[in-house]
Amino acid sequence: MSTLDGSKILEEDQCNIATAAAVDWQKLHNSTILITGATGLIGATLVRGLMAYNDMNAGNIQVIALIRNKEKANALFEKYIAKGWVKLIVGDIMQEIVTDESVDYIIHGASETSSKAFVEKPVETILTAVEGSKNLLELAHKNQVKSMVYMSSMEVYGTPNDSEPLTEDKMGYLNPMAVRSSYSESKRMVENLCVAYASEYHVPVKILRLTQTFGPGVLLDDGRVFAEFARCATHGKDICLQTQGKTKRMYLYTADAVVALLTVLTKGKNGEAYNAANSETFCSIREMAEMVAAEFGKGNCQVRIAIPDTPNTSYNPTSEIFMDMSKIEKLGWKAEKGLREMYERMIYERTFGL
Repeated sequence: MSTLDGSKILEEDQCNIATAAAVDWQKLHNSTILITGATGLIGATLVRGLMAYNDMNAGNIQVIALIRNKEKANALFEKYIAKGWVKLIVGDIMQEIVTDESVDYIIHGASETSSKAFVEKPVETILTAVEGSKNLLELAHKNQVKSMVYMSSMEVYGTPNDSEPLTEDKMGYLNPMAVRSSYSESKRMVENLCVAYASEYHVPVKILRLTQTFGPGVLLDDGRVFAEFARCATHGKDICLQTQGKTKRMYLYTADAVVALLTVLTKGKNGEAYNAANSETFCSIREMAEMVAAEFGKGNCQVRIAIPDTPNTSYNPTSEIFMDMSKIEKLGWKAEKGLREMYERMIYERTFGL
């Protein structure tokens, strides 16, 4: 049994973010930061980390959270709203974004994240990414912001099939005729849109390519494989893979992702992309499943292969995505939490209730 105190995990993460040496915090003092996707896993951790910095350093950082669910946002940020540090704007990134306040920084994290939606609602997936991001870039241009970061994804690399390190200027094959490519292709298009705005309108936008990210705050009904593995292990059920589990990739802890965002926001070069992942977590889906079963299954969890007769089209083809981190590490950032600790902290935080 872990000695982790679930009630203290989020507090510890917030403190680690607020004291991260890689971030140029002085640039953020007395500024207003607009955040989209603020109630999501990364967004909520980001807001709480910024507010922890305010508590510890009197940074006077104001956050404008563009959200769709006001009730959820109030529950997450109630004490910060009461202090006047967080302001909510209920809206849709597909519409023109209007705010009465001057915006100094933008972190754009609103995006469709469900693999099922990529297949069942590919048009909406594409348009939300492209049109929504255009609206944020227009806002950045209008406000002459000091910096903006777009949260992109490892999926822009397509489906490479070797372990050759992927620097930010390399791309793997991506099939534009596959419906599942709606997400990956839209991320690529938005990256190019960011570069276009940086070049033509001098918008100081940077791109952060995140690998799959998780940690405390993952909901019990999250449909992604890492959450399913945790549910199975903690409930003593076998983990059933619907593929051979040969795809290999890296992972990243949520708080580490937030520090990467703030590092690129304050130190990154305009119009450029940065990878963010933990190189030490590189493994196959099956290897991850076996680790989770062994470490958290209490002897009651095994990994089984149960490939359905009709393949699941929400899965990408088998690939190996080994991201090179040298560019972001030159800014002073480095991932701290490994895969086992990521799972441990996700499981023992109150969401999974152990």
